[in-house]
Amino acid sequence: MYSKISRKIRKTLLEITSSKKTAHIASNLSIVDILVVIYRDFVKKNNKNEFILSKGHACLSVYCVLSYFKYFSKSLLNSFGDNNTVMMCHVSHKVPGVKISTGSLGHGLPIAAGKAFANRKIKIFVLLSDGELNEGSNWEALLFIAHHNLKNIKIIIDFNKIQSIDFVQNVIKMEPMSKKFRSFGFFVSSINGHSHKQIYQSLNKKNSKPHIIIANTIKGKGVSFMENSVLWHYKPPNKEELELAIKKL
Repeated sequence: MYSKISRKIRKTLLEITSSKKTAHIASNLSIVDILVVIYRDFVKKNNKNEFILSKGHACLSVYCVLSYFKYFSKSLLNSFGDNNTVMMCHVSHKVPGVKISTGSLGHGLPIAAGKAFANRKIKIFVLLSDGELNEGSNWEALLFIAHHNLKNIKIIIDFNKIQSIDFVQNVIKMEPMSKKFRSFGFFVSSINGHSHKQIYQSLNKKNSKPHIIIANTIKGKGVSFMENSVLWHYKPPNKEELELAIKKL
């Protein structure tokens, strides 16, 4: 079931990105499996749970998942990137099912921290990119979360190891992330970010400390010629590349 949904979402992502000539296809493809599990098992079934996409440039994957789960119509999804649409190219709270607008990196986690602190009865899932950890606001939020032991927040890091124009390790070295997070007072899991089973188990795990999940993912996942390539952070597939990409799925 999970794999079928993820494959369908990836196909829709490719088609819309190609037709609208928009960027960030690889960034979207890396988080599809995470989003499918979050929405199918934790948000759709419990409206007290919330999800925040901090890497707002990967909004199309969220929109596709929301459309799949009937938060809004396919016709609205197909307006992505058009003039005067709510389906903006960074995630917008004007879209049904989206709580917070993000885009300028480093905002999602501080917002999630505040919401989790204000109401410990809700559970908040927040998804960050690895390159986004360059932003100092995240580290301030981590200190706050650990200090107040906000166990009702699940932090997922899309560790695809590539940011906008280079590999993460060449821009600002983040490793050893696990040791850094543990030193702050977090429980840390490192998982295969494309294993629906591992994603579900880690998100469902109860801990005595706030939980950070390092999801090891592949940028451009599912399309071999896009995988682990810096090129596809911004480049949309043309008609021929789209046909090939769909075959690769």
